[in-house]
Amino acid sequence: MTKMTLSLITMSLLASANIATASDSLATKFNLDPAKAPAQNFDMSNWKITLPELETEGSRKGKALEIAKPELSNRETPYVHPQWFYTDPQTGAVVFVAPNEAPTTPNSKNTRSELRAMLATDYGEPKNNFVVASHPDAKEYGAIGGELNATLTIDKVSSSGNYKKNGAFAVVIGQIHGSKNEPIKISYRKLPEHEFGSLAWNYELNPPKELQNAKDSNGKKLRKDIRHDIFGQYNLREGDADPQDGIKLGELFAYSIKVKGDIMHLTFTKNPGEANQVIKTYDIDLAKGGYQGHEVDQGYGNDWMYYKAGVYNQCNTKKSSSDCQWRGMEAGDYAQASFYQLELKQ
Repeated sequence: MTKMTLSLITMSLLASANIATASDSLATKFNLDPAKAPAQNFDMSNWKITLPELETEGSRKGKALEIAKPELSNRETPYVHPQWFYTDPQTGAVVFVAPNEAPTTPNSKNTRSELRAMLATDYGEPKNNFVVASHPDAKEYGAIGGELNATLTIDKVSSSGNYKKNGAFAVVIGQIHGSKNEPIKISYRKLPEHEFGSLAWNYELNPPKELQNAKDSNGKKLRKDIRHDIFGQYNLREGDADPQDGIKLGELFAYSIKVKGDIMHLTFTKNPGEANQVIKTYDIDLAKGGYQGHEVDQGYGNDWMYYKAGVYNQCNTKKSSSDCQWRGMEAGDYAQASFYQLELKQ
């Protein structure tokens, strides 16, 4: 055996040892047990999850698979899906996976492996959702405000899609959803040729009920997203420079969405806990309306809301949407994220 061969073997063993050490370090840092199911490492007591395959029996037969919170949070017989929702065997992180094409919920073209906060058990019950402090019927709801904290890595986004569509190569990893629209949706987007991806958040204008589907004189919906770059730039196109201030696949970052009183406090942290940590914050009055001068926006002061977290793949095969491909999981046509911290307070 030559010295070069021995050197290559040594380098390979060292690399494997470094990966194992890093995995052990993450498991220790976040107090995660790789041998346990998600509900045994994370508090799932106020969540249910939607997964990208069909129910095969019962009242939801033929609809996207949904695991209700009693089953999801059961620590004695915890729920795991080997493909869409499971524990990383090295780090203990909870892994969410959503392919480019699979069964979806009725009002979406995109697949999801995504948690939905459930403060009660019935969708139609006010106690199931939260409101801001100034809501006129605040006492009828499950909570006033709340907080979602997450630390995660994006492991995979689709490598196919229409560069002119912001949904291509993108995934949503955290939201607050209202009765119709979203005061916040956090997305990550990385072009195939880039090393770095971009993290952004959207505020969706919330028009009066009668104008929810109305359009302006240019034929564009009044109900639209106002996007904010955090790290990188959300709307990069083919040929644009790599966003050096962005986040790589597999790179740890964190977000916090805290609603206190009427204010939504957002915190985004790149390289959390490291010497080169970068923190960006935003404060938004959810009850005020008229976001950034858009008079059509009524705000969310009279609306009810709920948190969501996981993977909501923005890539789909519709040409009118992101025009991504579906060649199977083996070809990498899916989105994946690993959460090391996932904490809901309400």
